[in-house]
Amino acid sequence: MSNSTPSTQRPAQILVIDDEPDLRTLYELTLLREGYRVEAAGSVSEAWEHLEAGRFDAVITDMRLPDGQGMEIIHRIQKDQRSERCVVMTAYGSAENAVEALKAGAFDYLTKPVDLKQFRAVVASAVQARHAPQPTAKLAQAAPAVNNNVISDAVVATSSTGIAALDRLVGESEPMRLVKSRIAKVARGMAPVLVRGESGTGKELVARAVHACSQRSEGPFVAVNCGAIPENLLEAEFFGAKKGSYTGSSQDRDGYFQAARGGTLFLDEIGDLPLAMQSKLLRAIQERSVRSIGSTQEDAVDVRIVSATHKDLHAEVQAGRFRQDLFYRLNVIEIAVPALRDRREDLPALCAALLSRIAQDGGLPVPHLSNELLRRLAQHPLNGNVRELENLLHRAVALNDGDELHLDLMGGFTAAAEAAASAPAPLSPVADAPVALAPLPSVPVAPPKAAPPPLPSDLQAYLDQQEREILVRALHESGFNRTAAAARLGMSLRQIRYRIARLGITTPNGDDGASSHVDD
Repeated sequence: MSNSTPSTQRPAQILVIDDEPDLRTLYELTLLREGYRVEAAGSVSEAWEHLEAGRFDAVITDMRLPDGQGMEIIHRIQKDQRSERCVVMTAYGSAENAVEALKAGAFDYLTKPVDLKQFRAVVASAVQARHAPQPTAKLAQAAPAVNNNVISDAVVATSSTGIAALDRLVGESEPMRLVKSRIAKVARGMAPVLVRGESGTGKELVARAVHACSQRSEGPFVAVNCGAIPENLLEAEFFGAKKGSYTGSSQDRDGYFQAARGGTLFLDEIGDLPLAMQSKLLRAIQERSVRSIGSTQEDAVDVRIVSATHKDLHAEVQAGRFRQDLFYRLNVIEIAVPALRDRREDLPALCAALLSRIAQDGGLPVPHLSNELLRRLAQHPLNGNVRELENLLHRAVALNDGDELHLDLMGGFTAAAEAAASAPAPLSPVADAPVALAPLPSVPVAPPKAAPPPLPSDLQAYLDQQEREILVRALHESGFNRTAAAARLGMSLRQIRYRIARLGITTPNGDDGASSHVDD
């Protein structure tokens, strides 16, 4: 492995701060072998002498020093708006120190005793981030000077992939501009990110943008739906398994952590993870190593964790359904994705982008969406957010028979039928006639007794049909959002998924009713 600084630039300069001479020497030799220029300090005061004398690409500091804390160095570097990327070294089990450092602006952290392979990888990432190019005009527009605490100093690697990922977050409303600028700032580090928002708001798009705008954009982006994996397979799926470790395991297989090496691991619907798995996930994140099922040794993994949920994890922690320590580990940086009702001004741009993609996928011309229909959309609740909007437009394009699009907001009623239903009923000829009619004598008439329905010849088929109709109605009324439909029917997400698969129910977007462009 070699110094990641471009060949046209000077060797990267690293400042190592540790009060233990033997460890300091070990870190120096390791970095010198990588081609870096290294200076060393044994205290906070000595470190500041070096920092005041020149600039460094990265600063690696122990947390506990004879005359202070490594946090003092991080805070001062941030306060003075210096460009050094800070990596902190914390004692084993001091998770709160690592979280505090990341929140203060540290690029990354290492746990003592430090694994030298991991040490080299983290330093290389910090140097690479330090030399990332300045933002282009497109990214600079995403970070207006509205709140310096959130959106200033947005320096990230702006590859075409990163710009494209930001472009997929359609909308220029104030809430969306804040989301984009937040992404621009947090993408440069390694701190875990928690993306929070209602179902259908686009949480996965935000996670992909964080990855694409970071120095890890060339690495893999592995997305995992934590609620879709059977509980007995969770450990094997996350950490991998050795050949013969369980029935049917005919060869070694990697888990999600191994697959995401050098990139980003996106844990979608993290709130659905069982408690037993939460503790194992916490250890893997803290120690940056995993042990495959059937293995006797742990493997170091270099991944950045981005998670997402539509649940209130604070409430889940209070209810005992989510580990507090895992919550604090995941929620180092939070990005709140606004609901569609809070950014209605983005509807025209969203509709245009969605219709363009829908028409392109179907090989059709892009239909026209009138101002009147946009007005009706703006008045529609759209509780399913962007996913519900996309489903409405999918249905409209599928049923369209002209140049102008007609939306079906009533679930089976066209705009003409909706207008007819709201019009007053015409008067009958008798009511319209000017003749006074004598009232008919009141004769009690027994209501006709309804005949009982015939017994079904196939009870199971009859019950399946009834269940299918109820599920389809619930899915339709929730904008094909399975989580919301399950909640309305008092079921879990796993239960409704099972029933959808068993009954062969399909949705506008395929078997799972989810779009690759929005979140569940």
